[in-house]
Amino acid sequence: MATNILMPALSPTMEEGKLAKWLVKEGDTVKSGTILAEIETDKATMEFEAVDEGKIGKILVPEGSEGVKVNAPIAVLLEEGESADAVPSGGAKAPATDIAGAMKDIGAAVKAESAPAAAPAAKAPGAGGAQQTNSARIFASPLARRIAAGKGVDLSGLSGTGPRGRIVKSDVENAKPGAAKPAAAGAPAAAGAGIPGVAPLPDARLLYPAGSYEEIPHDNMRKAIAKRLTSAKTLIPHYYLTVDCNLNALMAVREKMNAAAPKGKDKVPAYKLSVNDFIMKASAMALMKHPDVNASWTDTAILKHKDADVGVAVALDFGLITPIIFKAQTKGLVEISNEVKTLAGLAKEKKLKPNQYEGGGFSVSNLGMYGIKNFTSIINPPQSCIIAVGAGEERAIVVNGKIEVATVMTVTMSADHRVVDGGTGAKFLSTLKQFIEEPASMLL
Repeated sequence: MATNILMPALSPTMEEGKLAKWLVKEGDTVKSGTILAEIETDKATMEFEAVDEGKIGKILVPEGSEGVKVNAPIAVLLEEGESADAVPSGGAKAPATDIAGAMKDIGAAVKAESAPAAAPAAKAPGAGGAQQTNSARIFASPLARRIAAGKGVDLSGLSGTGPRGRIVKSDVENAKPGAAKPAAAGAPAAAGAGIPGVAPLPDARLLYPAGSYEEIPHDNMRKAIAKRLTSAKTLIPHYYLTVDCNLNALMAVREKMNAAAPKGKDKVPAYKLSVNDFIMKASAMALMKHPDVNASWTDTAILKHKDADVGVAVALDFGLITPIIFKAQTKGLVEISNEVKTLAGLAKEKKLKPNQYEGGGFSVSNLGMYGIKNFTSIINPPQSCIIAVGAGEERAIVVNGKIEVATVMTVTMSADHRVVDGGTGAKFLSTLKQFIEEPASMLL
């Protein structure tokens, strides 16, 4: 029996993805473990393997397609002796689990239709008296949605001929492009809409003359960053603590360690430590001394982590990602340095795996290399704290009543007040400052 190959959920937070490239074609025979396609999630490009054997009967989603929902059919797998001619263009017949999901949608639709409206929706311009709520759910097949997006057809203006009014492929193909205005040409969805207690902002396109800007559609990573950080900043009660750290001792130790690095035949040093490597190690050691900071919030409990899993923010041309150095308290500076470089390289190639960037208890964001003196960062959930590290610069300081010049770096910690109280955060930052200013103390 023909079965659908569904869009996989390659990470716990994945809701949709881009089918970047097919590695098989119609008619190819595959078995369990065969690499079928490359799927681009919000963070990385990952390979998708077959779990069953058979022959690729139809490819339903062409490569390069974006916004493909998780569990949407992307291809059809045939058993031995089956013909692709018998497979409908929308994919194989849905298995029992898909039917159960469809029945759930139908039940929700019936419930919505039978429920009395709380208040009539405002008439859309040019709608001729037709009313529609922004929250009304549109029931359409994945294929119909894809065709509608390509033709510029607004599904809310169509009547479905499928079961229980579901919009199917033929409904969209028979619709005239532009018959219903796309969102950008009508009243665009307001930014912030749907967030409890947050007044929606007007769509920016309504504030600028047409032709005065270039419109660049959001990719999956930018959508994920916007959704995740808006949620974090809205729902997590941030507070901020700042300290200045004297880097003179750290810079001297770093210079000696880098000078002592063994060199190969090409005379290239085996390692080159950065200031950020010391900060990563200092953060891990400080977390072990202050376990109340090394924690995550849940609705029923606070999770205290046993290891210092420290994330490092990596800036990419197309976004931002925070790979994690796991059990950083057990690793030396050279190991941390090499691991950070490896993870940063994978991040820039979009080859990080979810287990390399999900979780963690703490993060370090360093913009010192850009000359930024100080800044604040947004907490990366489920973590409870992140430090923002500025540039080391020469400043005048007072030592024993005398003015001296020292290289000073400003560190600002953003903390989740649900997990970390102000006094606890202050003690942690004091310990971090001590480790940075006295690197040898990290060995005690």
